[in-house]
Amino acid sequence: MGMSIEDFEKQALALPIKERALLATCLIQSLDDIDDPEAERLWAEEAGRRYSEYKAGRIPARDIHDALEDARAALK
Repeated sequence: MGMSIEDFEKQALALPIKERALLATCLIQSLDDIDDPEAERLWAEEAGRRYSEYKAGRIPARDIHDALEDARAALK
């Protein structure tokens, strides 16, 4: 019998951060390959919600360079 999702999650979380990031990227890309109109609708809805929150001043904007710098630092 195969590994349970709980066992898989435990092993994945024990990986070094760079390997977890690579695994997460691979998993997300595998979902991106699915042509699902419902997923597209949900992403558009989420983008609209986030934009509305930003316009209302409830969430801040970040400079892309700062955001990327923070993301790169987290992978080190």
